Formats: sequence, structure tokens, C-alpha cells
Amino acid sequence: MDLRGDALKILKDTSRTFYIPISILPSGLQEAVASAYLCMRAIDQIEDDPNLDNGTKKRLLQNISLTLQSGVDGFPLDAFAVGFKGYENSLQEVSLRIREWSILAPESIAPRIWDATAAMADRMAYWADRNWQIKTETDLDRYTFSVAGAVGLLLSDLWNWYDGTESNRTQAIGFGRGLQAVNILRNSGEDLSRGVSFYPVGWDNETLQKYARRNLILADAYTKSLPMGPALQFCQIPLALAHGTLDALANGREKLSRSDVVSLIENLMGVNAKAS
Repeated sequence: MDLRGDALKILKDTSRTFYIPISILPSGLQEAVASAYLCMRAIDQIEDDPNLDNGTKKRLLQNISLTLQSGVDGFPLDAFAVGFKGYENSLQEVSLRIREWSILAPESIAPRIWDATAAMADRMAYWADRNWQIKTETDLDRYTFSVAGAVGLLLSDLWNWYDGTESNRTQAIGFGRGLQAVNILRNSGEDLSRGVSFYPVGWDNETLQKYARRNLILADAYTKSLPMGPALQFCQIPLALAHGTLDALANGREKLSRSDVVSLIENLMGVNAKAS
């Protein structure tokens, strides 16, 4: 079985933002980042599932966290299946195959990904239990750290593990928060349809756009400080798409068109090709 090829296929099916930057990463780092992305996508899919009640989401996410915390040199074939019992036909493939994604990364870094995913699953369970009640900016900071700022910290660890690349971890949190804030703006209608709003009380689109831009300033600084290499190439693409999406939303459009996305990515890759 070609787990790496399978992972890239699922990745392509689930994310237009991250498939390309992951697909161009060098061997070793590619498997590590793909593992991290797919493990987190697996729990994210459960958090967002419109057909599961919050109590079920909490239980499923906590079971995943506990299973990840039990890892030694991998996981038995049925390790996650026990926690999924009764939901095998309702959960998405990316969630059901979390065991495979967890063992995709090289052994020397895989436990760091298990740790980050377990912590995130627990945080998601916390928010599901509270029906994602975001009342203040502090609540929003907590939530965006839970599901994205912490991913920025994990990425910093992956860059350092791979080739010793150092990065600013406060800015790494801003990188994650900024991308998540743009996602919240883009998906607000869909979230409202399932009875959830991530907007603090009294906030409108303009206020949340300002919050996103403040964090994207940190994301810009984070990315600009990275040396030429795979970490920089990876971060440039989702950051450019976040800026482009935010500008589109500010101008009254729902999102970037597919052609806009392709054009942004091609331009970036062309610049990187010239630089190298």
C-alpha cells in the first residue's frame, strides 16, 4: 500500500489551500507535514460535522485524544476503531483513517504530531461542549489558538526538526490565528446555518477583518524571517491566499475564484524558481 500517495490524494480532495505547498515539500518533511495536516483535518471534520450533536463530537474527539496519548511506536490496527464504534458509516474517510495519517510521519517526529493533535482534539471537545460560545475577543484568541495558533507552533517545530530552521514562535501563533480568522470570515454563513458564530458579541465583518489583518501582520513577519528553503516556500502560499481572500471579502466577494487561486500560486512559484 502506498500510504504517501494515498495521503496526497486525500489531501488534494480536502484542501485546495494546502495540497500544493505540501506536495512540493522534500521527502521526509512532506510526510511529516502531510501527517500533521491530515490528523488535524480528521478531527476538524468531526468538529464541523452538521449531523453530529455536540455531546457526540465531544466524546469522539476525547477518544481520539486519549488514543493518541497511548501511542508508543505506533498504534494497533483497531486502536481508533474502538472510539469510532457506531459511527463507521457516518464519519468522513479522512477521520476514519486517522491511524494511517498518524504513522505517515518519520518516527523521529511522529510523537510531536500525536501530541499536537491530541491537545487540539481536547480543545475542540471543550469548545463543542460549550457550543463554541465566543463572547469576547479573549474568547476568540483562545479559540483561534486552540485550532490554528498551535498549528503555527507545530510547524515551527517541524522546520527545526527537518533542517534546523529557527523561527519566531509568537509570530507563528499569529500566522495560524490570521489564517483561521480569514476562514471564519469566509465560512460565517455556513457556520450560522448550523447555529454557530465565532464573532464576539457586537462584532461585524469589518471588526473581524481588522482582527485578521492584525494577525496577518505577524504572519507576514514570520514568513519574511524564514530563510530560503522549504519552510518559506510552504508558508508563502497559504499566506498569499489568506491575504487574497481577505481582500476579496472586503470588496464584497464571497471568496477567491479558482482562477485567482491558480494565478496567485503560479506567481509565487515563479518568483521562487527565479530566486533559487
